[in-house]
Amino acid sequence: MNSHRQSGPWSSELSIVVPAYNEAGNLPALLDEIDDALRDVDHEIICVDDASDDGTDAVLAACGATRPHLRVLRHRLRSGQSAALRSGVKAARAEWIATLDGDGQNDPADLPRLLRARAEAGADVRLLAGWRVKREDSAGKRWASRFANTLRARLLHDATPDTGCGIKLFEREAFLELPAFDHMHRYLPALMQRAGWRTLSVPVNHRPRLHGRSKYDNLSRALVGISDLRGMLWLLRRSACAVADERITRDLEVLP
Repeated sequence: MNSHRQSGPWSSELSIVVPAYNEAGNLPALLDEIDDALRDVDHEIICVDDASDDGTDAVLAACGATRPHLRVLRHRLRSGQSAALRSGVKAARAEWIATLDGDGQNDPADLPRLLRARAEAGADVRLLAGWRVKREDSAGKRWASRFANTLRARLLHDATPDTGCGIKLFEREAFLELPAFDHMHRYLPALMQRAGWRTLSVPVNHRPRLHGRSKYDNLSRALVGISDLRGMLWLLRRSACAVADERITRDLEVLP
């Protein structure tokens, strides 16, 4: 298969969406790694610059000069990771989307693993979520993440050990049918399950950040997380998942 081949508006086999805010130091190497990991897969890469002010736009422009399969979107105002993710998915040309964080901590070498897991999964699986078995973060961040994942799992019953991992694979159409709100990217498994689909967790690698700094601290993440959990519990209680089967109609004789 010819990598990067695009002969029509929906010719890509896979769209990779990379939300990024102030990640100028991480993106060039990350883009190279994505292409190396998917050398046998037709793909496009969509980087969504969430109004960065560190020169990310110039870095992406330079990267695009040698990558015709790279598409760059830029938010006029900083809108958050969930908004950047949705902007990229809406612009994507493929039926399936892979996502990675722009900080380089997700390993693009795990993308083929997710694709293999999708090929082996049932047709009702519409999201495969990365599971960082070994975290390369500070002790405080690891503790906060374990606490948040435990609390979320007990309240939402989404059977997902790690919803904060940025590397995921999901169907574009299924994602766009989900309710959109700030921080929704942390609740994709529960939202997909609410919509009637199955989700799977796949162990993936995790790497230390090499450049820049994290955009979240434990306190702000906790305060936002409490509000989000309350909203998700309300949404799940009010959900009504209706499944409609299309009927086959035949020509009927019309009586006078």
